[in-house]
Amino acid sequence: MAPLSIFIIAQNEADRIGRTIEAARPLSDDIVVVDSGSSDGTQALAESLGARVIFNPWPGYGQQKRFAEEQCRHDWLLNLDADEVLPPDLAAEIGALFASGEPPADAYKTRIAEIFPGEKAPHRFAYALAPVRLYRKSKGRYSPSPVHDRVDLQPGARVGRLKGTIHHFSVRSLGEQMDKLNAYSDAQADDLDARGATVSAFRLVAEFPANFIKAYIGRRHALRGVYGFMTAMNFAFYRYLRVAKHWERRLQRRAGIAPPNSPAKQEPSDG
Repeated sequence: MAPLSIFIIAQNEADRIGRTIEAARPLSDDIVVVDSGSSDGTQALAESLGARVIFNPWPGYGQQKRFAEEQCRHDWLLNLDADEVLPPDLAAEIGALFASGEPPADAYKTRIAEIFPGEKAPHRFAYALAPVRLYRKSKGRYSPSPVHDRVDLQPGARVGRLKGTIHHFSVRSLGEQMDKLNAYSDAQADDLDARGATVSAFRLVAEFPANFIKAYIGRRHALRGVYGFMTAMNFAFYRYLRVAKHWERRLQRRAGIAPPNSPAKQEPSDG
């Protein structure tokens, strides 16, 4: 096996984390699951599949991933979310990087494509991100931001790109997706407040239509049928909601009303 640790953050992912671990297991002798308080048996399932399970109360996305990094035994790390699966070609590609010793780069960007319910593989026109997911801990760490999920690399770190694609099964249902995005909008409103950001009133009007176009046209959801339309609507409402909540809090403060505690302090489902 490669000198590689794989880490996953999770909460109530018993229906999805099994295939994530099983697909990654041939690559590593050190799979770490950091659980923030599952009640559905996620911990026992992960342990039965050979993962080390560690409890840590939910502090935010970046902070939880930094905590997970610290639990890993190897310098080389691969981060997966509990709803992401390594297909065989990508697992083989990562294994080949270590076949002759150390990989030539310090970090690798990896394409991640969303798979909608009913699909078995990414649509040929699926929207995909390509963040750094495979990297040396000595050359980069996850940002401690509670909302921005990214690896901050040291100056001069060499960055490569993998050819394979991580399969992202992010949507259990439209309702569950909206619950998750609602909680995430709280976290983003918290972040806007913490940074002292000022959002114009125009954004309240423009945010929904602009982000619907971004998802439906820019992210090619229009090519994904009715489910693509519905998902684009959810995305647009979530982007509007984070701005609306930020405005609501400003109005409350002006009126001398303390904003309620944000439910985003609890982890939404991964994905």
